[in-house]
Amino acid sequence: MRILVLGSGAREHAIILALRSEHVGHELFAAPGNAGIAHDATLVVLDPNDPAAVESFAQDEAIDLVVIGPEAPLVAGVADVLRARGIPVFGPGKAAAQLEGSKSFAKRIMDAAGVPTGRALRAHTRAEVDAALDELGAPYVVKADGLAAGKGVIVTSDRAAALAHADAYLADGTILIEEFLSGPEVSLFFLSDGDHVLPLSPARDFKRLREGDAGPNTGGMGAYSPLPWLADRYGSETEFVDLVTRGIAEPVIRQLDAEGTPFIGLLYAGLILTEDGVKVIEFNARFGDPETQVVLPRLVDPLSALLLAAAAGTLEDQTKPAFSDAAAITVVLASEGYPEAPLTGRAIEGLDAAASVDGVHIAHAATARGAGGLVATGGRVLSVVATADSFGAARERAYRALGEIHLEGGQFRTDIAARVAGD
Repeated sequence: MRILVLGSGAREHAIILALRSEHVGHELFAAPGNAGIAHDATLVVLDPNDPAAVESFAQDEAIDLVVIGPEAPLVAGVADVLRARGIPVFGPGKAAAQLEGSKSFAKRIMDAAGVPTGRALRAHTRAEVDAALDELGAPYVVKADGLAAGKGVIVTSDRAAALAHADAYLADGTILIEEFLSGPEVSLFFLSDGDHVLPLSPARDFKRLREGDAGPNTGGMGAYSPLPWLADRYGSETEFVDLVTRGIAEPVIRQLDAEGTPFIGLLYAGLILTEDGVKVIEFNARFGDPETQVVLPRLVDPLSALLLAAAAGTLEDQTKPAFSDAAAITVVLASEGYPEAPLTGRAIEGLDAAASVDGVHIAHAATARGAGGLVATGGRVLSVVATADSFGAARERAYRALGEIHLEGGQFRTDIAARVAGD
């Protein structure tokens, strides 16, 4: 197949690496991509958020499948234009993508579908924010209603910090003040063709910048999969996945379809395991980053067949995707100053040595080729991915590889998957 992947991050690189690993000869294109993706796909110069530009390229190059990685092209309606032209696309249309683009929309859909989630109050003014904080109490959960690149949420017991976060987003629209939910968090992906869903394997990500879940929220500093500790609560990971499929994913997909906004693509369920049961923290409308980097390396079945079946409306003909028993972890290397003000343009060295560590590969997130070599161009620069027979071995490999990489001021967490490895 000729496949175009939209996006430029480690998530898109992970998707391309999974497609490249299949035993068939795909022709892979990426727009805009990055320096790492350039080794595995042909880079295309076009704006991935411009529906007309994407549609024109797909038509001219006889693209068989377009895979939309990040959220911005979805909210821009790229998938709608492609579908109208009969081009298979993995990614929901603009209306269904509101599930991520608008927290208020997502809450309404969950309420209508009977999906368990925390209580939320909407606020449009500072006075309404104050009243909502008073009503729900601390710890305070304050969310921007729209897209915020994973940084629109604050959870804090500091009322001044909660108010400051709300003030930063009030000018752009609605703020949600949510009930604080306590428990382990799980990320679970579902493929959807608008009618049917197929689950992938769950993962655990690490949103805070520093060890021990301290510091500001980020786009994600690492992840691991599978989650063996789910068996302690639910008997097995399979039983947990089946529970979430029946009680959360399927009702949401049915509700969106009933409202005339079928969801075709990747439904990301951000879950929390409370004492009262599994509840939804948020939905995203695309593969999560960095969870994709640990889920796809364990996927046994061809990714291309699953994505095309979702795009074509034939998921019911696919069996539930199978995954290896391997332990996979990823650790994100970020630039100095991330997430507030990352310092970019600095050289990256040692990647060949890092990638030579057994069981390790590198997914590029924000890299480019400069006159003197590879440079960092953003906050999250690389995802170092390691697989092994155990989490202890995977952690040893990942951190040994990170020790080979030099980025001035680079920062990463040292505790990714430490607990599950028994460290």
